[in-house]
Amino acid sequence: MVGSDDATLLLSDPLATEAAARWLAPWFGAGDIVLLSGPIGAGKTHLARALIQHRQAAHGAIEDVPSPSYTLVQEYHAGDLEIWHVDLYRLADPDEAAELGLDAALDTALCLIEWPERLVGALPPGALTLMLAPQGAGRVLTLSSDAPRWAPLITAARERVDA
Repeated sequence: MVGSDDATLLLSDPLATEAAARWLAPWFGAGDIVLLSGPIGAGKTHLARALIQHRQAAHGAIEDVPSPSYTLVQEYHAGDLEIWHVDLYRLADPDEAAELGLDAALDTALCLIEWPERLVGALPPGALTLMLAPQGAGRVLTLSSDAPRWAPLITAARERVDA
């Protein structure tokens, strides 16, 4: 969902992706849903890992953050904040997401969901989409949402680009 309510950041290399994750991390809290879209190798897991570890660093406990490709869900804590890192790539049917306990987590945890396209017709409302696309040695990150809750973040991202 990229349109007039979006902002695009050019991330020149993996370090720029990590810097973007550090900038984004404070914007997110319990009950926030962040959809990470893009092709294989676009940097979805890299961005999620950096974001999770930045939130944890603020509480003095950084964990290893592997890709949840095979476990489908990895849970973390950053202080009182529960973080779910979800990879839906291997789902064959959107109904399988319920078996993961995702419905309950959507209300109480920060949910970082890779491959949200697998939830055809069942995307959670109010989500922020972070679309990643490879570009040369780096990537393009597009932030978008129809939810008013994310308008200040999208505006701040546009201002980062214009600065």
